[in-house]
Amino acid sequence: MTNSVTLLGTKGGPAIRPGTPMPTSMLVEMDGQRLLVDAGLGVTRGLCDAGVALTELDGILITHLHSDHYLELGPLLHTAWTAGLKKPLTVWGPDGLAHYWEKFLDSMAFDIELRVRDEGRPNLASLVTIERLAQGCFSFNGLLIETMLNVHPPIEESYALKITGSHHRVVLSGDTAPMEAMVTFAKGADLLVHEAMLTAGIEALCARVGNGDDRLRIHLERSHSAAGEVAKIAATAEVKRLALNHLIPSDDPDFGPEDWKCEVSAHWNGPWDLGVDNMRIELE
Repeated sequence: MTNSVTLLGTKGGPAIRPGTPMPTSMLVEMDGQRLLVDAGLGVTRGLCDAGVALTELDGILITHLHSDHYLELGPLLHTAWTAGLKKPLTVWGPDGLAHYWEKFLDSMAFDIELRVRDEGRPNLASLVTIERLAQGCFSFNGLLIETMLNVHPPIEESYALKITGSHHRVVLSGDTAPMEAMVTFAKGADLLVHEAMLTAGIEALCARVGNGDDRLRIHLERSHSAAGEVAKIAATAEVKRLALNHLIPSDDPDFGPEDWKCEVSAHWNGPWDLGVDNMRIELE
């Protein structure tokens, strides 16, 4: 196993349409550990397409409770169980995630109980532990995981993550407006994966999928980060590489890589990647 980050799903927001990328999920492989960060729609297929058996995950982190970040968590865990999961698996997430998991198990009780009785499987509930994510740090199988509250109103519990191994350090912004604290949090990281919004595409997005008022625009502008602002953060933090993820918009044919490049290159001249589904970024 090499040290890498795979962007399994790169679309910002929960809706998908023919030809669009899938919502947010990332796989961090470091020091022999496989950590899934977020579990948006399509994550199960994305892991398989990345060549990772569902039973090989070592842990899961959910940054916040917007549906595009945890909608498929239950189905992923259930599918891993049917694929042969037998080892305990810990999932860290904000307050409310345990309630989601409890209700998912309730919704699948007939199937789970039938498979335990008829196929001899272990009880799914006994394999999964939901731990509350909070600001601070903890160790997991030799990795140091640090969390920082970011700025993603109206959600109060939304986290950026820093994962540090023996030779590499990766920072994942989660969904957030630009924040000065991110510069300190990401200082010198080998890779900063940051959500990004293309300023030029917001007008078209709001016209296409908005509700006829300013609420979508207000949410986007106060809760997400323009690509140019992300580039400034990366430059000030002196990270080694930048990757843009959770792209808004990600499915508008009128805006492409050159538009993103124009906004980023005004503030960042280091190596960077415009995220696409299943993009694997090796950590050097």
